[in-house]
Amino acid sequence: MTGSNEFKLNQPPEDGISSVKFSPNTSQFLLVSSWDTSVRLYDVPANSMRLKYQHTGAVLDCAFYDPTHAWSGGLDRQLKMHDLNTDQENLVGAHDAPIRCVEYCPEVNVMVTGSWDQTVKLWDPRTPCNAGTFSQPEKVYTLSVSGDRLIVGTAGRRVLVWDLRNMGYVQQRRESSLKYQTRCIRAFPNKQGYVLSSIEGRVAVEYLDPSLEVQKKKYAFKCHRLKENNIEQIYPVNAISFHNVHNTFATGGSDGFVNIWDPFNKKRLCQFHRYPTSIASLAFSNDGTTLAIASSYMYEMDDIEHPEDGIYIRQVTDAETKPKST
Repeated sequence: MTGSNEFKLNQPPEDGISSVKFSPNTSQFLLVSSWDTSVRLYDVPANSMRLKYQHTGAVLDCAFYDPTHAWSGGLDRQLKMHDLNTDQENLVGAHDAPIRCVEYCPEVNVMVTGSWDQTVKLWDPRTPCNAGTFSQPEKVYTLSVSGDRLIVGTAGRRVLVWDLRNMGYVQQRRESSLKYQTRCIRAFPNKQGYVLSSIEGRVAVEYLDPSLEVQKKKYAFKCHRLKENNIEQIYPVNAISFHNVHNTFATGGSDGFVNIWDPFNKKRLCQFHRYPTSIASLAFSNDGTTLAIASSYMYEMDDIEHPEDGIYIRQVTDAETKPKST
């Protein structure tokens, strides 16, 4: 099943995997949040779980603040900061509804959380304490940091672009160019735009510069669709992760496939083998050498028998991730 360039992590979560994130400065450590109410830290090369801490409900997202501090939130509405060296935890604050997204913005040194309570909150990681609460038009489903800008995807197919240095007003209000519910947004490492995926097997490549000339470059494409018995099955695109060096990106769908795309030449660079079940989350390491793949049933067909959840660690090459020069 797995080749020499890929292996499966030992001691995976016991329920659905919500998020995988690599340490900011090394591909050695991977943080994983789960519906089993845990956040786990893995030493990837050693294939061992280093540490595990708990919430009182399913954990929907996690993020590194720095190599030794993890932040996490979920259905218990509580935002936790955990010191990975001392195994001490700090309850930083809370939302009024489940916390869906947790991200760090290094350029402004703030943690950002997005919640189903229709707010985004900023947190000063040094104290740590709340540094502002900002209303969104609907429930927050996904968010991504791009330099000092924040891109928020909500229910109702809305996209908001905020300036993290001046949260007094919304910089841009947009509507998703896809017709169906937004599942994931991730910003280009080059800060020029973002990629947005929907529950209906489509991905949009968008640009932040509002000028007509730049907006002409945006496009969308179909993916994660399979013909079965002559009927096209259309799957949600759950996960997006960018390669920090090449600005190419991987997508993962409920079809169990991972694709890598070259947004500049509008081509698919490769597709890996089919994983046992839905791809719930993806993360490239900072140096782009490694891709963490969470294969985890997302209850698309309700509570049926399904393969066990697993995290696959894949070494990727430039041939798979680098744009082809035309």
